[in-house]
Amino acid sequence: MRYNSYSRYLKEKYGGKTYRIGVDAGFSCPNRGPNRNQRGCSFCDVDGSRSPYLGSLTDIGEQIRRGLEFLRTRYGANRFILYFQAYTNTFAKAEQLHTLYSYGLSLGEFKELIVSTRPDCVDADIADVLASFRTRVEDVWVELGLQSSNEETLQRIQRGHGKGAFEKAFHLLKSRNLKVAVHLIFGLPGEGWEEILQTIRYVAAFRPDGIKIHNLHIPYNAPMFQEFLLGELSIPCAERHLEYVVRALELLPPDTLIMRLTCDTPKERLAFPRSFPDKANFLARLAQRLEEQDTYQGRLFNS
Repeated sequence: MRYNSYSRYLKEKYGGKTYRIGVDAGFSCPNRGPNRNQRGCSFCDVDGSRSPYLGSLTDIGEQIRRGLEFLRTRYGANRFILYFQAYTNTFAKAEQLHTLYSYGLSLGEFKELIVSTRPDCVDADIADVLASFRTRVEDVWVELGLQSSNEETLQRIQRGHGKGAFEKAFHLLKSRNLKVAVHLIFGLPGEGWEEILQTIRYVAAFRPDGIKIHNLHIPYNAPMFQEFLLGELSIPCAERHLEYVVRALELLPPDTLIMRLTCDTPKERLAFPRSFPDKANFLARLAQRLEEQDTYQGRLFNS
């Protein structure tokens, strides 16, 4: 393989396939207010990043128990990671977060704890809470949603923070020996090759432990859907996204884990693009393209 695959990393680290239990702990985010009822980032709908398999479940304990039962029954799984996934999972006081993460981890034997959040919702107290769990699991990861390093783009998508917040949060987390993954979106309004490569070079300089890349998806209920209908933006096709990913891999550090390369918004929520290949198909095409061009992750990384 010509890039540093996260799934392969987990298999090698833990001796077999390791499954994430994604939970929605009821958090909101600074853009949406306490009840998730305000307008969020322009690419985000009301369901945020909540996993569709959770259905209507709201109790975190029930979510975890059902997730464990399903994975054990369906796949014979016996290695698990607890993943606080939906919305901003540090959008609370530090002591509340400690209680919540402790409760979640008490419900099963988990190899790792992953917490997904925004850069502007990380401070020293929260970083300390996250670091305190390094004695209970083998790794603690924090996923930071940057999306772009372009300040104009961040304002246009109503992100609510600039790249300075990302830099502060990243350094706080790394100073506690936490692992950090960065979320990016390729194809945001007003962005093309120059802006995307600028963002990749910017992120690569931090040498993040992991990265998640999403192609731009527009849900029906996202504010950006109206912009699309008005002809104010276009969405990169699968071939263009493939080109973006190849160049991104070349520029990233060779040791950064590639955790995701496409978005998978459920079809019933997705307005555009409708014809994008599924994950397996896209990854097969990527492997072929990397082979054809005889290139690989880190080939152009400038340390």
